[in-house]
Amino acid sequence: MVSLNDPVQLDLFATDDSEPVLNGMYYERSTGLFVSYVKGRRHIEVTPGRCLGNKAWKEKTMRERVI
Repeated sequence: MVSLNDPVQLDLFATDDSEPVLNGMYYERSTGLFVSYVKGRRHIEVTPGRCLGNKAWKEKTMRERVI
């Protein structure tokens, strides 16, 4: 039995999300933009012409990290 005086440990960083949180740079097919996400929140949008990185990196990102 638990009394009111027993300490309770809380995990302040626990999440119940079953979906993975987006982190990093992705290619968004619907808009044609490279989009960066930080902790699941949209951060920066960049057109492919203005996106830093060489052609091979852009092609790989467009192929493997498309959302």
